[in-house]
Amino acid sequence: MSLNGDLLSEILGRVDGITLANAGCVSSEFRSIARQENMWEEACSNLWPSTVDTDVKQLISSSLGGFRNFYANCFPCIAYESSEKDFNCSEMKKICDDSLELHSCDPSDFVSLVDVWYMDKIVYSKILWGIPNACNVEDWFCNRPFRVDFVDFWDLDNEDPTTEDGFPTVVSFDKVRMEDKSWGKLMENFRLTWILINRRTGEAANLSSWRPLLGEMFSDTDFFMQFGSLLPAQNILPFKDVQCIIAIKIRLSKDYHGNMKITELGMQVEDMMGGRVNGRNSLVILERALSCRKSKEHHQIFQSYQKYLSQQRKLKEAMVRNEGVLDTLCTLSAIVSFLSFCYLIFRMICAI
Repeated sequence: MSLNGDLLSEILGRVDGITLANAGCVSSEFRSIARQENMWEEACSNLWPSTVDTDVKQLISSSLGGFRNFYANCFPCIAYESSEKDFNCSEMKKICDDSLELHSCDPSDFVSLVDVWYMDKIVYSKILWGIPNACNVEDWFCNRPFRVDFVDFWDLDNEDPTTEDGFPTVVSFDKVRMEDKSWGKLMENFRLTWILINRRTGEAANLSSWRPLLGEMFSDTDFFMQFGSLLPAQNILPFKDVQCIIAIKIRLSKDYHGNMKITELGMQVEDMMGGRVNGRNSLVILERALSCRKSKEHHQIFQSYQKYLSQQRKLKEAMVRNEGVLDTLCTLSAIVSFLSFCYLIFRMICAI
C-alpha cells in the first residue's frame, strides 16, 4: 500500500531531524518530501523553540543556508580533540601580545540560542542578540574576562510556581534530593544546547555537550551542572586548548511543592590553568570554533573532556613542581647571599 503525498508529508512533518534525514534515503518520493525546507523548519522548531522567533527564522533562511543546513550544523556537538603542548614564560608573553592584533570581532555579530530540557520537555528557551556589557569594546576586549549570563530568570520569591520560565513539578521532592543515585538520575534527565551564530560569517554551532559533563551539590537543594566543549586556541593563547564552560545552577524548594528552578545560567571560556580568557580572545576562539569538526557521538565528547582534565591536572602538578624548585633556588640564593654578607663583614672587622 502506498501513501499519497499529503499523508506522507503529514507523517514526516511530525518526526525529528534524524528520522527525517533517514526517510530521505528510502525512495525518490520520500527524498523529495524530506528535503523540503518547511519540513526542516518544523524539525528545528520542535527541537529548539528558540528558532520559532521571526527574526531568528529570517536569519537562518537568509544567512545560514536554510533550516536543513542549520540542523546539520547545530545538532552535533563540537568534537575537538585536546592535545598537549610545552610552553615557557617568554612564549606565553609573546603569544598573548600578538593575539591582540589577530582579528577584529564585533560582539554584535553573535547571537545565542539557548534551550534547556528536563525529562524530554523544554523548560527554558532564550535568545540573546549580541554580547552583554560589551559597549566599551576596547576595554571589554582587552581587560575583562569573557562571560555571558542569562539573569532574567523567574523570581525565586514569586509565590506562583507555574510561570513560564519555571521547571515542571517533580512528583516527589524527596526523590530528587542528592541521596544514593538520585543525583545521577537527575543529571541524566537534563539536556542543554547553546547555539552560537555569527551573523557576519553565516556560521553556527552548538557549544554545549547536550548532556552534563559533570555535576556537583552545594546544599540539599542547590545543584550545579556543567556542559560545554573543548575549543582550539592555537596562536591565540599559550595553550592550544581551552574549554567553553556552560554552567547551570538548579534549586529545589519545598516551598514550591518540589519544583525545580534555574537560578543561574552562563557561559565563559577558560584556559588550561583555569584562568578566565578575556573578551577579545574569547570571541576569536569562539568564531574559529564554529567551523570545528562535529560529532553526534556523546561518548567521544566525554572522552575528549576526560583527556583534557587529565592533561590539565598534569600541567598544574608540573607548575607546582616548578614553583617548588624556584622557591628552593630562591631560598638557597638568599642563604648564600646572607653568608657572603656575613663573611664580608667578618673580613672588614679582621682588617680593622
